[in-house]
Amino acid sequence: MEDKTLIQILGLEIHRGNRLIISDLDFDLVEGELVTLVGSNGCGKTTLLESSAGMHTISSGSIFWKHDSSGMVLVRDSEGRRNPLPPMGLTLQKNGMSGEETVQERLMTVLKVSGCEFDHIKISELLDCWGLKHRSSDRISQLSGGLARRLSVLSGLAPALLSKNPRVVLLDEPSEGLDKSAKLLLINWLRSLISRGHGIILATHDSDLISVADRTLTFTDDKKIIFNSKSQPESDFTIPSFTNNISIKKTSSLFNWAYRMEKRNPIDTINRLIPAILALLLSHALISEEEISTVGVDFFSALILLPPFISVVIPPALIGRYAEENCGRWWSAVIGPNFRLSSSIIGSSVLLPIPLIYLSWFVLSDNIQIANDSVVYWLWLPCLIMCFVAIASSSLHLLVSDLRRSGASVVSLLLLVLVWPFIELVDSLEIIIIHGMSTGLSLEEPIFMMFLAGIISLLVWMVSVYLPEA
Repeated sequence: MEDKTLIQILGLEIHRGNRLIISDLDFDLVEGELVTLVGSNGCGKTTLLESSAGMHTISSGSIFWKHDSSGMVLVRDSEGRRNPLPPMGLTLQKNGMSGEETVQERLMTVLKVSGCEFDHIKISELLDCWGLKHRSSDRISQLSGGLARRLSVLSGLAPALLSKNPRVVLLDEPSEGLDKSAKLLLINWLRSLISRGHGIILATHDSDLISVADRTLTFTDDKKIIFNSKSQPESDFTIPSFTNNISIKKTSSLFNWAYRMEKRNPIDTINRLIPAILALLLSHALISEEEISTVGVDFFSALILLPPFISVVIPPALIGRYAEENCGRWWSAVIGPNFRLSSSIIGSSVLLPIPLIYLSWFVLSDNIQIANDSVVYWLWLPCLIMCFVAIASSSLHLLVSDLRRSGASVVSLLLLVLVWPFIELVDSLEIIIIHGMSTGLSLEEPIFMMFLAGIISLLVWMVSVYLPEA
């Protein structure tokens, strides 16, 4: 492997179902090279580009990327091994952006996950180059299709533009939706970035982009790939200067992004809170003290835990945000193997169960004579375990949605497994109400029951998070 190799693909083979998409491909991307992927729709251009970023399971072969500090590192192989990508630029065929982000927020997020130093002056400079400065505070949903595509392309180029070290840029149909002036700007930026030593792969049908490539990979109908090279003149186009490389903030940027989106439009909180409150109010209105005494304290314990349980099993709004314009697929490529793990925590309702359990207790406890007055003190334990149930529920929803099949009805069947920890929590709360809290570890002790509920939730979470990566 040469020192200037940025990506090395060895023996790559990819299937979709029984259909062969790419067969036994060897390919290197080197510093200072612009490579175009050309061919008819469905020939495998996007598959190769996205597979280069570790986004697809591969049937055979391996993919390596150059890291600044550790040389060539395995990104993905056919044996299931996967490692995070180094900082890179990525523009998907769909923009990969949430409509709730503002223009400047989007660019700032991209630069944070890429480890590029920036300030508001630099952000304004980049947006101004692409005619977006006057819309910097607008939400992406308020942009026209052409302006949104400009932002998406700029977001793909910026991590290389501001980096001192050579970086990879992956662009899928970047000229789609761009007007003539924006496309000319794109071509000039591409050639200027190449002159700085960056490597670029783009999938395109655009003859203007194909004509400025150093190398073209043409996909034929018989699954062959033809390589063609062409000498290109040096670019004298001036682009903004690079900045310093700083620490990369991938996972924290995802948490901050999700928090901003929910704060701006609290869909998740509202969708979870309303059904839980309705269940609580119905329980209070319809269940009297006599009915509770007839059916038993276990029924009362179930009513206490029902509102928080409802709140945690509702599908997270994060799935909808991920599905928007392939936003989740962009984050998945950027974050890497830890994406599903991080998302299961971000998408879970780990805060709502706490106030809901206490609220349920104070609203419904008037309907029963309680022998033990220390129950309130120990309610924090069911709250804690319910948080584990929330994370397990979120991971199940993410597993079934797979970012593409958000309407899959089978999720309701998979969620039935969470009834088990719910029942264990009901039994433990019943014992605490009747006999008080004890610290024994026998099967009939509340501590053991809650421990079992937590273990079940943890196992569900682990299977949902790590099984898809296996």
